Amino acid sequence: MSDTDADGGAGGTGGTGGGSPGPLAGREWRLIREESRPGPLNMALDEVAAETAAEGGPRTVRVYRWDPSCLSMGYAQDPDTVDWDRCADAGVDVTRRQTGGGGIYHDRDGDLSYSIAAPAEELPGELLDAYHLLCEPVLSAFRALGVDAEYADEERPAIYRPACYLRGLHPAHDVCADSGAGRKLSGNAQYRREASVIQHGSVTFDAMPREHLAVFRDHGVSEARFAERVGGVTDYADATRAEAVAAFEASLAAWADAEEGEWTDAELARAEEIADAKYRSDDWVRERPGER
Repeated sequence: MSDTDADGGAGGTGGTGGGSPGPLAGREWRLIREESRPGPLNMALDEVAAETAAEGGPRTVRVYRWDPSCLSMGYAQDPDTVDWDRCADAGVDVTRRQTGGGGIYHDRDGDLSYSIAAPAEELPGELLDAYHLLCEPVLSAFRALGVDAEYADEERPAIYRPACYLRGLHPAHDVCADSGAGRKLSGNAQYRREASVIQHGSVTFDAMPREHLAVFRDHGVSEARFAERVGGVTDYADATRAEAVAAFEASLAAWADAEEGEWTDAELARAEEIADAKYRSDDWVRERPGER
């Protein structure tokens, strides 16, 4: 069985584990189990999930894999911070997210990602309140794996701002090991449209300092320094990647009381349109975008 075929139960799908229903349970939610797709299409599918929720369709919780490995730049990140030649030589895709912050290297085997899309009217109006609500199943999944994850216990200074995992840490939103006193484990971000909210996040399974640093130019950060700041599930739990994927699927589905679902043909076609117009476009990826 491949890692993407992870066998694990999830909430309303009739499986086991994963925590308890959250305050948004009882509505129509679907769980889309981990799929392997290129980065631009993954970002487009997040937008499609938000469109579907805003139009009265199911809300979506999903887990996804970046294949091939991909650097997702933050919304306003300077493209000159990217080592474009290194990415091309290594076969690493580059795209740009709708969310802010620094770039994240999503290794095909070292990263797992999730997203949650729901109507804006069902979530708290304050961004941080909504963020903490949507992070509940993320923290629950870490606990299910035996990883003691919490928000950072104190502020810590930035090491290299163009990289998400090396930016300054803040107790309001950064998820770290050892009850918040340890290394950063996950980068999460949220953006809102008029009628919907999308939160997506990267969970570090294996930190892979060399590969992560290689996609950035002139970073001046040693692998040892990176490893002091960033940890992965492999550093804290004896779990395979398939087991980690199953834990996050189960936690998301239990929190939403979601039924297992899939994309419609129309949604997949719409995602290809968005990916071509935006996430695969040099105008979007290689230039700082204007207004959304």
